[in-house]
Amino acid sequence: MAAQRAYTTHPLVLRRLTVRRVHEVTPRMRRVVLGGEDLAAFTRDGIGRPAFSAPGFDDHIKLILAADGDIHAALPAQLPHGIEWTPAEHRLTRDYTPRRVDLQKGELHLDFVVHGEGPAETWSAAAREGDELWFVGPKSSLRLPERLDWMLLVGDETALPAIGRFLDERPLDATAHVLVTVSDDSARQELALRDGDTITWVVAEPGDAAALDAAVRALPVPTGEGYAWAAAESRALLPVRRYLQRERKLPKDRLNITGYWHREEATAPEGEGTADNGAAARGPADGRVPSPLPWLVTRAALLLGVVDAVADAPGLPVGALATRLGMPGPGIDVLLPLLAAYDVVVGADDGTGLRLGPAGEELLDDHEREEYTGHEAELLLALTHLAPALRNGTSPWRLASGTTLHDTVTHDAERYGELVEECEQLVFLLDGLTADPLWEDVGTCLLTGPGSASVVAALDDAGRRPRLRIAEDATPATVLRGQVPAPERIDWTAGPADVAVAAKALAYRTDQEATLLLTRLTDWTRTAVLVEASRPDGLSPHAAEAALHAYGATGSPLRDSAAIAALAKRSGWDVGRTIALGWGAEATVLHRA
Repeated sequence: MAAQRAYTTHPLVLRRLTVRRVHEVTPRMRRVVLGGEDLAAFTRDGIGRPAFSAPGFDDHIKLILAADGDIHAALPAQLPHGIEWTPAEHRLTRDYTPRRVDLQKGELHLDFVVHGEGPAETWSAAAREGDELWFVGPKSSLRLPERLDWMLLVGDETALPAIGRFLDERPLDATAHVLVTVSDDSARQELALRDGDTITWVVAEPGDAAALDAAVRALPVPTGEGYAWAAAESRALLPVRRYLQRERKLPKDRLNITGYWHREEATAPEGEGTADNGAAARGPADGRVPSPLPWLVTRAALLLGVVDAVADAPGLPVGALATRLGMPGPGIDVLLPLLAAYDVVVGADDGTGLRLGPAGEELLDDHEREEYTGHEAELLLALTHLAPALRNGTSPWRLASGTTLHDTVTHDAERYGELVEECEQLVFLLDGLTADPLWEDVGTCLLTGPGSASVVAALDDAGRRPRLRIAEDATPATVLRGQVPAPERIDWTAGPADVAVAAKALAYRTDQEATLLLTRLTDWTRTAVLVEASRPDGLSPHAAEAALHAYGATGSPLRDSAAIAALAKRSGWDVGRTIALGWGAEATVLHRA
């Protein structure tokens, strides 16, 4: 059965509003009411923009601020269909959930936790009538299951806007069980509870993981079909995630847990999200290059099963752990002191048995562990061959594995599946492609590449209904069949088409392999579209590393528009035009020479 997307995408539009009024909801929460013409459909630079839409109770908009006060230098570029986050040294962004959206009055309500120290809370403290605020989003809205008996809403003060909006609007008819941790009783708010709903207020310091975990565990377990939503400090949610996933056995499609803030960034939460000024990741304060040892040790712990074993049996003695894992004693004795030093485990030396430390709790999240064991981790390991690869003009991956990355993923369903998962973000960027006039005369579309599932979804969202074919080798085709909506409507064989779309198909191919693919496409169509990341994402703190990661995979730096055009010309294509999609991605339209 095809995996169904649990969100609805929205066009990404840069909007400007001004402050209409400010008032204190509680001594701990300040509400800023914004308004302006940009909430309705409007025209800027000669291009019409749709009205603001945020139907989900936990939708996020990205506030844009400037550390140096020059907001216009911090703004992203508005594309005809999307946003391009150009580099901006002093840009700061924060994600916030609207507390209320009133399009009839043209108003948007945002709540800010007071007594934080971040830029958004500082802005809200100084906000006066007429002040402007720029934002982008939301890019998507969560779709809840249609039939639920109960809804669990867990959070700290930063989650109150989303929880309050859910209770006000009731997107589904289900009993609500609410748990909120607050730093002081004065932070409690009047919420729109119904008969049968429950609410639990817990006074605890911001980010207190133990208090949040204990409070969630103390809640009665409802009967029937339910859904759990939680938002708070990211590390404080780790034991909650572990409890709901591993002990309550809630499936992934009935669980949404989001870290709204990070303790290390501020002494108190100011809202949601983290700062991001688009700069490259910086080294440590002492100027020394960091050691790879913690990463390697953590990777070994995951591959050996140490983290899962300790999670499943807290208090496990060292000897019992070694027996469970089938490891000799000297091996575990070498590993555990380092794992304890890195906070992956605790209790290695005190005789109380092993438990997961804060870093170990984080590794229970699938996305966190992918950094150490997934496809990106394998690419990182291949960079140990970077020096000879640069000297020989080949890819580090080929030197490390003896074959190209394309050959590897073509025969490995798990690896190809990771590429497909990485391409899920494409669905937010493809409005510019699906709105292009090239689709007006298209009856058949041929797709290839791990981003094919996202292209199918984007075409569906845009109301485009060409006949679809997918041209892939057996293993990638099997993976895509499990990801595209309604796979039975797709012809899974290559053949003639009015247009072909290669979605992230070049990103894991060498220049020679890319040329071969593009040449094959000339047998099937006279028009092709290449969807690729052609420059670093200006919002990413790791933009400077993008070229190196690309080189590690293919032996070529991140291919810009000129490099893609050169490959196309070599393969018998002329470049018609490029469509900017945003976030560093472009769609290059080719015609047969």
